[in-house]
Amino acid sequence: MELARLLHGDPQSDTDGITIAHGRGYELFGTVAFVGRRNHVFTRLAEISGARPGDRALDLGCGTGYLTQRMARVVSPAGTALGIDPSAQVVEHARKLAAKQPNCTFKRGIAEQLDAADDSFDVVVSSLMVHHLPAPVRPQAVAEMYRVLRPGGRLMIADFRPPKGRVGRHLVGAVTGPAMENNPIDLLEGLVRDARFDEVSAGDLHPWIRYVTAAKPATRGAAG
Repeated sequence: MELARLLHGDPQSDTDGITIAHGRGYELFGTVAFVGRRNHVFTRLAEISGARPGDRALDLGCGTGYLTQRMARVVSPAGTALGIDPSAQVVEHARKLAAKQPNCTFKRGIAEQLDAADDSFDVVVSSLMVHHLPAPVRPQAVAEMYRVLRPGGRLMIADFRPPKGRVGRHLVGAVTGPAMENNPIDLLEGLVRDARFDEVSAGDLHPWIRYVTAAKPATRGAAG
C-alpha cells in the first residue's frame, strides 16, 4: 500500500499541509506500519503527555483519532479530548470510531490557525502531523500550540523517526514518499524551544516514534 495515495484528500482544506484522503485506508496502514505495537505506542504517548483526569486536551492533526481516543481515556471521566484535522473526510471517520466515547469530539481545523481562545487547554498533543506541514509553516503551528495552552500546560509532539540506514530510508521513501524518508526529526526540539516552551525533553518509542515534551511557562514571560 502506498501512503501517498491516502493523502491530498480534501481539496477544500485551507491548509498548505498534506491532508489524509481515506480514513479506512489510513487506519489499515497505521495498523500494519506499527507491526502490532500501535496501541502500545499511542497509549504510552498519552501517558507521556502529562495529561491528568479532568484536563481539557487538544490533539492537532488528529487524523482518524487514534491518539485522541487514548487522550480521552486518560482525562476521563470529567475531562475532554478534542481532535482537530483539516480533512472533513477523516474527521467524520474519527467521529464514527469514537462514537462510544462521549468525552471525545472532533472538528475540522488547521494547526497553523486554530479556532480556539488563548490559554484554553491543559494539554496539547500531536502525532505524525508536523512532517505533513511545509517547513515554513511549522513554527506557526507550534506557536499556536503555545498560544492555546494555559500557563503551566503540557505539550507533547510525536513524529516519524526514519531508519538510520540508507536501505531502510529508501524503503520508507518507496512506500511513503520523501516527507517521511527525509523527515528532519532532530529539528523538532528546536522548534519547540523557539516557541518559548521550557522543560523540553525528548525520547524514542519503538519502532518509529520520536517525541518531544515541554511545558508552557506558568508565568507569562518567564521563558524566551
